[in-house]
Amino acid sequence: MPFAVASQISPSGMTLAGKHGIGIISIGSMSSEGLNALPTQWGFAEAAAAKHGKTVDRKNWRVLLSWHIAETREKARAEAREGLLRHHNQYIVGTLQRPDAKPFNDPDEAVDKAAFSDGASATIGTPDDLVARIKSVLEISGGFGTLVGFVHDWANPENTMRSWDMVARYVVPEINGYLAKLRDSQHFVATNRGVFDRAKEAIMAKITENEAAVAALSVTRGSRLGDVASASNVPDLEKARAQAGGR
Repeated sequence: MPFAVASQISPSGMTLAGKHGIGIISIGSMSSEGLNALPTQWGFAEAAAAKHGKTVDRKNWRVLLSWHIAETREKARAEAREGLLRHHNQYIVGTLQRPDAKPFNDPDEAVDKAAFSDGASATIGTPDDLVARIKSVLEISGGFGTLVGFVHDWANPENTMRSWDMVARYVVPEINGYLAKLRDSQHFVATNRGVFDRAKEAIMAKITENEAAVAALSVTRGSRLGDVASASNVPDLEKARAQAGGR
């Protein structure tokens, strides 16, 4: 069973993880100070591991981030603003009473300072915004194994579920490289038209040798096959019929 130690800003969590050679979850990354401290934090783990004859692996390092995602930044702001204000003022300030936390005056200030100010650690915006944030944290930290999303109630349940759905659909494939081969394939098709033109010519040569094949091909016009074919690959049926009739 894998074990993980929580780490914030002090060396304690990372040192303990290094001492026992176990995983870490960095919860301090939800603040700008915590994000900037990530490289130093990992150094604590490596130093402790070396001291105690253990090893630590970045693939076992989990980093916690907060976000709310929508189709546009404006929509994400509108969905999260009221809940973020309550979460910060009533929970972070009123309940946890963090010494450095000050209440926000209004929802717009809450969104601006949490996600759009210098050193902001949360992401409120589009899937592309979250991709950029994750890549930035990967670069700052030097790399980690798992990103953990903080579950909150900034938005209503419906909008919150859609936010997580968009992360699964658009952010996870981008970050994990699932789209790389698809993009390579698209680039090949777009830049190697000669390959497909030669294939079309070979197919048409076989079709024009057989009148029944020419007749059968004609029924694909307007069919699903015909609809999805690109214009550059659609055979010239009239030319095929003329060639077949001329024999």
